[in-house]
Amino acid sequence: MQYSLKSTAVFQGKGLHSGAPVTMKIHPAPVGHGIWFLRSDVTVGDARIPAVWDAVVPSKLCTLIANDAGVSVSTIEHVMAALAGSAISNALIEVDGPEVPILDGSAALFVEGMLTAGILVQDAPVMAIRVLKSVEVRDGDAMARLEPSEMLEIDFRIDFAEAAIGQQAKVLNMANGAFVRELSNSRTFCRNADVIAMRERGLALGGTLENAVVFDGSDVLSPGGLRHADEPVRHKMLDAMGDLALAGAPILGRYTGVRAGHALTNKLLRALFAQPDAWALQDCEAHMGGKLPGVGVHHGDLPL
Repeated sequence: MQYSLKSTAVFQGKGLHSGAPVTMKIHPAPVGHGIWFLRSDVTVGDARIPAVWDAVVPSKLCTLIANDAGVSVSTIEHVMAALAGSAISNALIEVDGPEVPILDGSAALFVEGMLTAGILVQDAPVMAIRVLKSVEVRDGDAMARLEPSEMLEIDFRIDFAEAAIGQQAKVLNMANGAFVRELSNSRTFCRNADVIAMRERGLALGGTLENAVVFDGSDVLSPGGLRHADEPVRHKMLDAMGDLALAGAPILGRYTGVRAGHALTNKLLRALFAQPDAWALQDCEAHMGGKLPGVGVHHGDLPL
């Protein structure tokens, strides 16, 4: 089955980089619509942007998509992860500025808002992308790979010099509500030195200790500390979930990321779709539906 929302979910916050107020609305959409963004502040020309892998524009700090008219929206990875992790196939995301609101730096508030709006079951089959052979991309010591698997699995490894992060690794089977339970509340993170450098360049103006985990050597500066002992690697998995959602359909395959980021995951999708023998569309019948991320998610899956 495909899924949408029963009613519109509304979110208000600030853009991470501009610090400007942003209102975002996730509207229900019909069968086969897919995920699209609409820039409501753009009144001339095409304001709709498809949430697909080949609309991604290179950006160092986030995932940014643009249409052929050059209209763009950035920092979409967390809401895309929330949509994929809640099994939403069809939605129109209206945003009144160039950035998605950062909220608390995770995807949990997006998931909570959508569950409150209600999940609508649509009487149409969902098509998934089955990975048929291994595809891998590299950039220096960073690597991302997709290989065959019966369901989406994410295997991620990070290595940071900061003592409070260090080396972390985690593997999760993303079937059903695993994303919501295990990853959705993990926040974006950065080093305090990076925050200072970004602000000197006019970036991260909306970033605070409340919407990001800030590390300084062995110290965690954000109030309340970590939500998980391994919150950084969980957030990298959350980002990967959102970036993989730009495939345009659920992926049946195992994703492995080693020091990977947004750009490398998009490069991986481009490599996958450049090889017609590496993937195939599969109609997910009833017995397959339970293997897809987000199917059957409810408020009880949200982390406390």
